[in-house]
Amino acid sequence: MSRTLPVVIAACALCMSCSAQSAEPLPAPTGPAVTHPFDAGTTGAPPAGFRFGLTGQGAEGHWEVIDDSTQAGNRVLAQLDPDDTDFRFPIAVAEAPSMRDGRVSVRCRAVSGQVDQACGLVARYRDDSDYYVTRANALEGNIRLYTVKDGKRRQIASWSGTVTASDWHRLQLDLLGDHLQVSWDGAVVIDHHDTTFAEAGLVGLWTKADSVTWFDDLSIVPAAP
Repeated sequence: MSRTLPVVIAACALCMSCSAQSAEPLPAPTGPAVTHPFDAGTTGAPPAGFRFGLTGQGAEGHWEVIDDSTQAGNRVLAQLDPDDTDFRFPIAVAEAPSMRDGRVSVRCRAVSGQVDQACGLVARYRDDSDYYVTRANALEGNIRLYTVKDGKRRQIASWSGTVTASDWHRLQLDLLGDHLQVSWDGAVVIDHHDTTFAEAGLVGLWTKADSVTWFDDLSIVPAAP
C-alpha cells in the first residue's frame, strides 16, 4: 500500500551543517571491510546479497547489474526505473554486515532525472521506514543528511556545493555513536550529531523519484569490535 511521506526540516539544517568547514575527519575504522564491486554480477539481473525495498509511493526500484560504458570491462549496479513520483525512494540494502559504527562509501554517477538526480547511502537501516540516509543531488547542487523514522523523512543537516551529473563521485558516511560525518569526493561537507538511531543496522543504496543512478565499489567498514 502506498503511503504519503511527509517531510520535516530541522532548524539546524538551515546553518548548512554548522561546523563542517572546520571539522576534523573521524578516525578510519579498523574492522574487516566488505566490498561490493558488482563486477561478478550477472548483467540484467539484481546482484546477490542484496534486498530491495521502497519508502514512500510509486513503483519499486528496478535494480540490475549493467555494463558501464564509461569504464571498459567494468560492471555497476544501476537503478533504472524512471517513475517520477516525488515521494519515491527505492532502496537496495546489503544483507550483511549489520553495523552501528564504521564507514560506508560508494562511487556514484547521476545519469538522468527531471525531478531528481540523486544518489544516496543508507545506514543503521531497520526497515524501509527507519534509517539514516545521506544523499547528493545534481539538480539541486546539495548534499543532505536525513532521518527516516516511522516513514517520516526529516532533514537534519545540509551542504550546498558542486554536485555534477554524469560524472563519477564518491559519497561517504562515517558513524561513531551520535557523531555522523558526510564526505564528498574526499572532503568533509557535513558534521552533525544525532541520537535518533543508536543501534546497529544494515547499510545500502538509495535514490529518489525518477533518478537513474549508477553505483559502484560499495565499501562497508565496521569499527573494530
